[in-house]
Amino acid sequence: MALTIVPHFHNETGISVIEIGSREFKCVGAIPPNDHPHVYLDMGSENEIICPYCSTLYKHDPKLAAASARPAECAFTGKAA
Repeated sequence: MALTIVPHFHNETGISVIEIGSREFKCVGAIPPNDHPHVYLDMGSENEIICPYCSTLYKHDPKLAAASARPAECAFTGKAA
């Protein structure tokens, strides 16, 4: 059985668009303890998706590493539930 780590991203700063290197990820909203339910999002073959909780628009950028974001501080590196 292979283990896969799903990248997590947050929008603590409240910006409208975050570019990410993964099409499958979790949005946590703000940084805990002010986070929303951690929702798994899958873009499928699309290049963008909106989080249904915080309305952040995530856009896929294939030049970024899977767990990377632009702006970089939106990649969540804390303990995820």
